[in-house]
Amino acid sequence: MTYGIIRKDFVIPANDFTIAGEASSCVKKMLIQLGVDPQKVKKTAISMYEAEINAVIHANGGIAEVEIDRNKILIRIKDDGPGIPDLELAMQEGYTTAPDSIREMGFGAGMGLPNMRRYADKLEIRTEVGKGTIVEITVFLTDN
Repeated sequence: MTYGIIRKDFVIPANDFTIAGEASSCVKKMLIQLGVDPQKVKKTAISMYEAEINAVIHANGGIAEVEIDRNKILIRIKDDGPGIPDLELAMQEGYTTAPDSIREMGFGAGMGLPNMRRYADKLEIRTEVGKGTIVEITVFLTDN
């Protein structure tokens, strides 16, 4: 790949499931156009989508910052939501705090954080109750 650093920011809407997932879809298209390995595209798209949907459901939206260079894809999702009181519990498959109304739409099954961990090469979550959460997802494009 012969490009420098590509940076793109996205606004993640609050409680709007009609456009939720557009940021991750846009990044997926960019990666395909750049010729990124399909497995890396898949890992990026799934992990970013999960973080994006969590921001929509739990945090009144947020911001997604994406950086792509020849070595890695870095996705940073920031929100000013309620924070995650027990991150270890929230990382367990099936654990959810999504309301019934969200689950009835097919979201909030408690797989978001576990899927981020599964598909990211590196996952960092910084959260503070009452202040918000920053999720950093890294997918490496080269062998480390």
